[in-house]
Amino acid sequence: MAVFYAVLASYYVIRPIRDEAGVAGGVDNLPWLWTGTLIAVSLSNPAFAALVARFPRVKFVSWSYRFFALNLIVFFFVLRGSTGAENIWLGRVFYVWTAVFNLFVPSVFWAFMTDIFTRDQAKRLFGIISAAGTLGAMTGSILTATLAAHIPPIFLLFFSAALIELAVLAVRRLSTLTESLREVRAVASNEQIIGGSVVAGIRNALQSPYLLGISFYMLMFTILSTVLYFQQAGIVDRTFSDRAARTVFFARVDLLTNALAFVLQIFAFGNLVKFIGVTLTLAVLPAVSAAGFGLLGIYPTVAAVVVFQAVRRAGNFAVARPTREVLFTVLPREDRYKTKNFIDTFVYRLGDQIGAWSQAALGAAGMGLVGMAWLAVPVSLLWLVNGMWLGRRQEKLAAAAVSPAPVPPVAPTSDAFVAARP
Repeated sequence: MAVFYAVLASYYVIRPIRDEAGVAGGVDNLPWLWTGTLIAVSLSNPAFAALVARFPRVKFVSWSYRFFALNLIVFFFVLRGSTGAENIWLGRVFYVWTAVFNLFVPSVFWAFMTDIFTRDQAKRLFGIISAAGTLGAMTGSILTATLAAHIPPIFLLFFSAALIELAVLAVRRLSTLTESLREVRAVASNEQIIGGSVVAGIRNALQSPYLLGISFYMLMFTILSTVLYFQQAGIVDRTFSDRAARTVFFARVDLLTNALAFVLQIFAFGNLVKFIGVTLTLAVLPAVSAAGFGLLGIYPTVAAVVVFQAVRRAGNFAVARPTREVLFTVLPREDRYKTKNFIDTFVYRLGDQIGAWSQAALGAAGMGLVGMAWLAVPVSLLWLVNGMWLGRRQEKLAAAAVSPAPVPPVAPTSDAFVAARP
């Protein structure tokens, strides 16, 4: 809980700064920034896979986090010393970097969690752990919303870096506790080097129908999220002219979203998984999306877009994300780190690209919010079917993992009959 609290607090301190930098560079440039993000995560994946293959878990998690913390300090000095057009371009670089940070750091955390907890433990605990992260996100949003009006927002990068270091300390403590419990229970250590190929995550994701299904689930989520994100960015650009005011607005929207997510994580996730199972829980967010886009098709108002965005994001944090992580608990360790990271970064951003450029093309063709909303409804229903298939497949893999292996028949002998006697 402490790790995830610090991780999301760190990100949500800088998220409003990122969003403001994206708007300051021009809303029309956002699809290009997301293309840059896709290229960046494509280059980052092999480097992360190499760390996973060569170093123990606690080392590659700690080194990954501290790399991002060091980057934040560098960004402070280069952004602080730039003005005008140079500052706008550096802001775009920061936007891309923050998007990569948002994908890698939580992905590494959840890979760590699926490596620690069993499937049943994950179903029981991931909602509570997610709630701790949401509290961190609320903390980060409050810090930025409060301080950005009184100090230059760029100084908040130091707050974010300090929170990342707190996460590293918690990771090391958690790893020590986990290994101590394994020793008590005489279970093999999970700190051994995973090894394998640098491209194993990509290869496995393309060869396994189950992993392809998870990738499709991610694609559907990000494509539909992109449509709403662009609508929100356009509204903010037209409403606010002051950069600090835009930063405060984004922070307040994040705070509202995370407050709703926290309530759902505490009261909804564990009960949903317990009473309706993983299969139907995976279908909740697609069903909400279908209903929400249908509502936007009927009532295409600014308030409806903002409310739907908040509800949908909260539903992802509270229900869809922790349930999606449960899917990885039935997979080998290599897939939990390498393949999961590939899906959480490259596939996620690929969905952004499809959504961003599709929206740009549809907008150029004259399709407005209403048309895009109605087009998103059947896409949401396709996503729902995919989620239910994934849930059923996960339950089959879990059942197969706990079933005893069949014992080959042995020809009866006199010794065997003697041994079988009570």
